[in-house]
Amino acid sequence: MSLEQKIMGEMKEAMKSKNEATLRALRAIKAEIIKAKTEPGAGGEISEEKEVSMLQKMMKQRRDSLDIFEKQGRQDLAIKEKEEIEVIERFLPKQLSEVEIKEAVAAIIAQTGAASPADMGKVMGVASKQLAGLADGKTISNIVKELLSK
Repeated sequence: MSLEQKIMGEMKEAMKSKNEATLRALRAIKAEIIKAKTEPGAGGEISEEKEVSMLQKMMKQRRDSLDIFEKQGRQDLAIKEKEEIEVIERFLPKQLSEVEIKEAVAAIIAQTGAASPADMGKVMGVASKQLAGLADGKTISNIVKELLSK
């Protein structure tokens, strides 16, 4: 079952149960899917990798907004962002724990022969590809910095 079909099914359930928060997030995901399908060169289809990348981008946008709203004391808007984050997370693959990310990054550092913070770009290139969809880029970056500075 494609992401779009899952979203449509969940939208029907959210409408029946009158769950506005879930419905709002599902509509945002559906809009992104439609936008991705109509991009030049998409051919009306999007790959699973593109779906995951699109959902991660939406998560990042909402987390950034959440930080801003919390700093500005706008709890009403922060609550909406939290609700949407919870819904989007349901469609993403299970995220790796920090320990699992550290193990993967340590293996990548050994594989690339990186030895100092100057090699961060080399490590991040490989880590971003290997951990795509499984971990947040910011978390990966922080762990790479931490391990290369030892």
